[in-house]
Amino acid sequence: MSFGDPSRRYRFLTTDVFTDTPFEGNPLAVLPDARGLDGRTMQRIAREFNFSETAFVLPPDSPAHTRRVRIFTPGTEVPFAGHPTIGTAFVLATIGEIDLREGTTEIVLEEGVGAVPVTIDAPGGRPGTITLTAARAPERGPEPPGGAAIARCLRLGPEDVLTGDRGPAGWTCGLPFLFVTVRDRATLARAGVDRAAWDRDLAGTWAPDVFVLCFEPEREGSDVRARMFAPGVGVEEDPATGSACAALAGYLGEHAGDGTSRWTVEQGFEMGRPSLLRVEARKEAGRVVEVRVGGAAVLVSEGMIVAP
Repeated sequence: MSFGDPSRRYRFLTTDVFTDTPFEGNPLAVLPDARGLDGRTMQRIAREFNFSETAFVLPPDSPAHTRRVRIFTPGTEVPFAGHPTIGTAFVLATIGEIDLREGTTEIVLEEGVGAVPVTIDAPGGRPGTITLTAARAPERGPEPPGGAAIARCLRLGPEDVLTGDRGPAGWTCGLPFLFVTVRDRATLARAGVDRAAWDRDLAGTWAPDVFVLCFEPEREGSDVRARMFAPGVGVEEDPATGSACAALAGYLGEHAGDGTSRWTVEQGFEMGRPSLLRVEARKEAGRVVEVRVGGAAVLVSEGMIVAP
């Protein structure tokens, strides 16, 4: 059976990231050879898949790096995202585009934010846990709107949102997020986006994408339970957000001592897509200077798409 113009066919693979179980975690489409596609066409393909993100792999600009990756949500291109970084590395390793060494393999992916180092653990020569090092250390942004306005955007009451040391704050490692701590898991489960309030109070701010969290996880060994809402880029809710967890290291690390801190973040449980993200921050002289985010991935499907 003929399937479109052969010169416009592109191989894709889909993988679920931050899980080792198919149909959990965060789905990702990866085009391992996107040469010939322009940004407008990439955006249309990302909208067709309609995942939180789609990754397009290109030759690197620097011969010292492994690949260049462009990342699109259904609504826009983003300079950095965690689950596409980890998922792309997993896919390239799985299909033999990366030569894996016994133990760990180091690669570098070029993204809009800069060069992103990635470590692939490969027990038995197969990709296991994959960990990225954020290209930038966390930076705190300007003061966000008041807690009452943020609560309205999340369909919550002012009493549901913590204040003081755990009050709302914007942080970025290349992609800004507003971190909002709520009092418990039941409150987190009730959260959602009031689009009219969001359009009025958050849409034009420095960090309009909201990462809502609490310190009442479900699973033993976890530290944080979270949800992420980004309606402005076409992601009503994201099952697992590595770029947010990188910035979360700044938010949490602000109140940690010098040295290395680690957290396990649960996300996507309310969506039926349970995900586990491992976050590590190294703090020196009162400042987080390095952030790593890691997790597993599993291959789900493979096919061809005809570019419009």
